[in-house]
Amino acid sequence: MSAGRTSRRARAGVLALVLALVAGCAAGDAGGGGADAARDGATTRSTPATGLGARPDRPGGPPAGVVVDYQLGGGYPPAAGVGGVVRDVTDEPAPGLWSACYVNGFQTQPGERDAWLADHPDLVLRDEAGQPVVDEGWPDELLLDTSTPANRAALAAVVGRQVRACAERGFVAVELDNLDSWTRSGGRLDEDGAVDLAARLVAVAHEAGLAAGQKNTPQLGVRGRDEAGFDFAVAEECAQYDECAAYTAVYRDAVLDVEYTDEGFAAACADPRRPASTIRRDRDLTTPDGPGYTFDAC
Repeated sequence: MSAGRTSRRARAGVLALVLALVAGCAAGDAGGGGADAARDGATTRSTPATGLGARPDRPGGPPAGVVVDYQLGGGYPPAAGVGGVVRDVTDEPAPGLWSACYVNGFQTQPGERDAWLADHPDLVLRDEAGQPVVDEGWPDELLLDTSTPANRAALAAVVGRQVRACAERGFVAVELDNLDSWTRSGGRLDEDGAVDLAARLVAVAHEAGLAAGQKNTPQLGVRGRDEAGFDFAVAEECAQYDECAAYTAVYRDAVLDVEYTDEGFAAACADPRRPASTIRRDRDLTTPDGPGYTFDAC
C-alpha cells in the first residue's frame, strides 16, 4: 500500500526538447511503431483530454478547474473548495467527489516484495547476479521487468487486477505510479517497454470505465497521451522544477500539480499558466491529525 509514502519523481534534463517535440507533433499522429506492434489490443488516442467528458467514447479525467487533494497517506474529509481526491487503491472514494485511486504499476509496493518473489519471480527485474533490482530511493520496492512483450502481458494481467479493484470500489480514475522506473534500472529497461506496459494497463482501465493518469515522466512528451492513451497527468513539483508546461502542452486542463515546498507552491500560484489543480502538500502526505500535515491550494 502507499500510505506513508513520500513524493517520488525523476529529474529530466530534456524538457526544452520535450516541449519542441510536443509543438511539432501536436497536429499529427505520434510515432512509436515498436510499442504499437508489441501491444495486444490496446488502442491509441490522438486527442488531448480536457477534463470530464472530453471524449464521449472514453472515461473523463478530473473536471477542469476542480481542486484535487492528494490523500495517499489515508483518506479524510476534504477541505472546503476541494472537488476531487486521489487515494490509495486500498482506500475508498470520497462521496460525491471525483475520486482517483493510486496503483503502483511498475514497481512492487512496500510489504509485497516476498509475495512477488514467490508468486511472480520471473516478472521481477534481476541484475547480472540474478538478484532483484531495487529502487535505490525506495529500497523496499522492486522494479518489475518490462523488457519483453511476454513479461508486459503478464504484468498487465497481475497489476490489472488492482486497476479493476479501483473500479469495483467506486473510483472513476486510476493513477499509475513509477512509469519512469526504466530510468532507475541501470539500462536494463527502456522507455518503449514502459510505454507499452502503460498502454496495456490503460486499456484495462478504460475497459473498466476508469480514466487513467500518467504519473510524472515529462520526458514522454505526447507519447503518454497518444501511444499509452493516458487521459490526464499527475505531476509532482512541476513548478519547483519548471516542468508544468511539459504536461499542460499535452493534457491542457487535465493536469494535477502537487507541490511539496513553499518555494514551489509560491512559484506555481504566481504563474497564470499553472495547472488548473495546483496544491501544496507535505511530503509524507499525512492526514490532518498527523504531524506536519499541510494542505493549501492556489
